[in-house]
Amino acid sequence: MKLALAAAAALTLAATAAHAAPKVSAAWSRPAAQGSTGAGYMTLSNAGPADALVAVESPLSGHVMIHQSAVANGMASMKMVDRVPVATGRSVTFAPGGYHLMFMGLTRALGVGDTLPATLVFASGARVKASFVVGLAPPVAAPARK
Repeated sequence: MKLALAAAAALTLAATAAHAAPKVSAAWSRPAAQGSTGAGYMTLSNAGPADALVAVESPLSGHVMIHQSAVANGMASMKMVDRVPVATGRSVTFAPGGYHLMFMGLTRALGVGDTLPATLVFASGARVKASFVVGLAPPVAAPARK
């Protein structure tokens, strides 16, 4: 009986984490050669409890790093970060010149129109699948319907 209750609690917790996971939109990447480094951009939106992106995995990359670019006193810099907080009811944009993903050691070339699959891992334990569309610029949002 205790085992059944523990299993039910674990399933409930897993369902809650999956339901409350941040959402990914406008995920895109630029073309890149096999063996090189690709970049990933997106918007994370969070309607659930506060969370943080802590890792990214991709079958097409040997390793994925989370970076943040900044300009201070006219000097550009880039640093690796361990986590990107996503507050309740807020969004975080990953874009050139700010937060971005670095897909290191691509196992194949990425051409315009290709997709780069990834799994985003959050501090809550949530795992969110994303598909980065390869293009020369960010995807254009569809016009709002009236």
